Amino acid sequence: MRFGLVGTGHWARATHAPGLLASEHELVGVWGRDATKVAALAADVGVPAFGSYDELLAAVDAVAYAVPPDVQAPLAVEAAKAGKHLLLDKPVALDPAVAGDLRDSAHAAGARSVVFFTARFTPETRSWLDQLAAVGGWRGAWVQWVVANQRAESPYRHSPWRQREGALWDIGPHLLATLVPALGPITRVVAVAGEGDDVHLTLTHEGGAVSTATLALWAPPASYTWQTRVWGEHGVREAPGKQTPAHLALATAANELGQAVADGREHPLGLDFGTRVVQLLADAGAQLHR
Repeated sequence: MRFGLVGTGHWARATHAPGLLASEHELVGVWGRDATKVAALAADVGVPAFGSYDELLAAVDAVAYAVPPDVQAPLAVEAAKAGKHLLLDKPVALDPAVAGDLRDSAHAAGARSVVFFTARFTPETRSWLDQLAAVGGWRGAWVQWVVANQRAESPYRHSPWRQREGALWDIGPHLLATLVPALGPITRVVAVAGEGDDVHLTLTHEGGAVSTATLALWAPPASYTWQTRVWGEHGVREAPGKQTPAHLALATAANELGQAVADGREHPLGLDFGTRVVQLLADAGAQLHR
């Protein structure tokens, strides 16, 4: 397929552009709200810089988005209504009604979608989840994802939407995308706020498993930790650390979107799942009054 890329920030430069170039598909151009940044990224990648979003849509079969969720959603609705397939970043929106409108627009137009929950497209995480499914008997999980984005080396330290929305909406989607295949669909969320953007979640899964999670995006640097463990009849299994580069995971996501289009089916990590994630996060956010 012919892909267009929307976005010019770090994630677009480091992940989406090289990932699309590494995929089975063609990156035909870039568009963003800052023409200077668009021109710079297009020159670096060696593809055209589109002068408008409409021009990009007219030239592509699919669109990959590397922009904040509240910017992504209305652009993706427009693309879906034009019959373009969607490679979306997470979360797909910040409002369940907006996410539902995007999902419904894509379904009505026959546009296929994949939401890029990074780890779900890496072989190490997929292997771990397959092992969990093969054994079964899991009763819960403990998750501690505590990040310090204000560190000088973090490429996200100046991200306005992450500063505004915090851990719940930035790393919360990754949490749900990991725990659902491990323990089953989530039926209930209980959320408690901590200091800053700290979020403490208790998640009830179909079948009775219960998982707990502590998330923070702007935590003290000395407390940085990233750990996921499930427990049950066969002991404790810890999730693997990050190994596959994000751009190669993006290439896998693009290839699977292409296969979903060829097969005429919905991808399991498409907008149906992406919308459910937004619903769960909005439920937690309402409890936190954030």
